[in-house]
Amino acid sequence: MSPTGPGFVALAFAEAGCEVVGIDLTEAPLAIAEQTRRLRGLTNLHFQLGDAEQLPFGEEAFDVVVSRFALHHCENPQRVMAEMGRVCRSQGLVAIEDLVVSEYPERAAYQNRFEQLRDPSHTRARSISAFLALFTACGLEVEHLSTDHLDQAVEQWLANAHTPDDLAQQARKMIEQDHVHDLSGTHPFLQQGAMHFRQRTALCVGRKLAVPSR
Repeated sequence: MSPTGPGFVALAFAEAGCEVVGIDLTEAPLAIAEQTRRLRGLTNLHFQLGDAEQLPFGEEAFDVVVSRFALHHCENPQRVMAEMGRVCRSQGLVAIEDLVVSEYPERAAYQNRFEQLRDPSHTRARSISAFLALFTACGLEVEHLSTDHLDQAVEQWLANAHTPDDLAQQARKMIEQDHVHDLSGTHPFLQQGAMHFRQRTALCVGRKLAVPSR
């Protein structure tokens, strides 16, 4: 099972031979994903509406449950992860990739602020330690953790989100100040005269612990 957006992760799993269900809260991305599924002739994949905080599936319905770059949009990420764990079978895997921010609260808040200016659906990215704590709180044993980063060209990053001009200007100013004073850990830099910055990411895979028999 994969929270899906336009379906990239779900499609990749299906093309690898897995039986896949992709869910999203809104119909528009599902329509895009379904169109791609048909074009690729995949019959082992279907998409449906679903709320990640209340998944429409029974307990232990899936071997693997995956989310990619969605958790920082969730108002209640612990609830979402608890639901992912609930629908995963015992000893199955929950894999989440998401943005991560500094371990220092003020630096984390600085990045989250300019991310929110760019896209108000961004609620809060978490530090790696907070990210891992969510796994533990939901009964998931961390089996793998890796980190990476995304280089973002500021103007393209803003254009992709259709950020209103006034908010885009505020985000630019924050990133420019970050470039001068190192305020977030995103390491803004100039490349061919254009400002860029680095979003740090983490991929964590947790194994669902078996419930002890009583």
